[in-house]
Amino acid sequence: MKTQAAVLWETGTQWNIEDVELDDPKANEVRVKLASSGLCHSDEHLLTGDLPSPLPVVGGHEGAGIVEAVGSAVKGIKEGDHVVLGFIPSCGKCEACSSGYQNLCEMGAYILSGEELAGGQRVHAKGADIGTMCCLGTFSPYVIAHEDSVIKIDDDIPLDKASLVGCGVTTGVGSAIYAGGVRSGDTVVVIGCGGIGSNAIQGARIAGASQIIAVDPVQFKLDQAKIFGATHFASSIEEVQAMIGDLTRGSMANVAIITTGVGTGDLIAPTMGLVGKNGTVVITAIAPWTQNEVSLSLLDMTLYQKQLKGSIFGSANPRADIPKLLSWYKAGTLKLDELVTNTYSLKDINQGYADMRSGKNIRGMILFD
Repeated sequence: MKTQAAVLWETGTQWNIEDVELDDPKANEVRVKLASSGLCHSDEHLLTGDLPSPLPVVGGHEGAGIVEAVGSAVKGIKEGDHVVLGFIPSCGKCEACSSGYQNLCEMGAYILSGEELAGGQRVHAKGADIGTMCCLGTFSPYVIAHEDSVIKIDDDIPLDKASLVGCGVTTGVGSAIYAGGVRSGDTVVVIGCGGIGSNAIQGARIAGASQIIAVDPVQFKLDQAKIFGATHFASSIEEVQAMIGDLTRGSMANVAIITTGVGTGDLIAPTMGLVGKNGTVVITAIAPWTQNEVSLSLLDMTLYQKQLKGSIFGSANPRADIPKLLSWYKAGTLKLDELVTNTYSLKDINQGYADMRSGKNIRGMILFD
């Protein structure tokens, strides 16, 4: 079928809206008509080259919609089903999946490969085969996705809001609840209050944290952080260092979560200094693939039994946690509507990312017809 997509042809350029040809789904694939796609910073990392990926590529990995066609071998998904696309596929069979770590599914090795899970490409334009971000490519109103990336949801959930749990919401909430292990009464610091950080704040609130310190240089993001549960606010790590002792009577924070737009090694040492004995620092921010230098006090880490943890997709299990988070949304516990700052048409995608870079959005969203 013919449709349109936002394609990145070269790093350091911009997204180009192209007329593309979309193949029919293969045996284990489905075609989904999307309602929306979130504008996640991870796709910006493709544009800057921080995440290496074969080009050209259709961007986007945060979407939800209605299944239009299914391959001959697909099980458990049928035409008309409402689904969320998980940017981490989960096969349910590999060692990671069967051990309860679906976010580390072996199929995840393909998400930046430029090929679909079943091999090859399904999108074509200007005589070229085009890859898709995370084997999805949600910067298009139609996608071909492997069944391992498709999660059925209840029909009464607004699809535009449901798309957010395909990446940003689950990643942020899980960074607090699962990776950080936030408990009732904890003090939590969240560094970077965009799409991921706002949800890390939500996760800390839902887990029962008593003090949640939002850290961001953009005042708009700090103002929004209060909506999601932040209790204290700072524009820099240095400002937190000046206040954390008094807030905790010297105990320091229990958990600190780094959710900046770009991860850098110089954030680690000062963030480790914010947590106290048995404290945990979670790194969710994506760093450039060339970033390999970190400074920290190993003596402090050992003597105070601190932990430094990386986390992808919030250490969540997509098939269990996506429906769970949407049930929290229906119950009023999880805020999704408040996350979407501005909406855009596909042709305005570059404006959406310009707004993200300038700090105007918590989450921008493309709405499809």
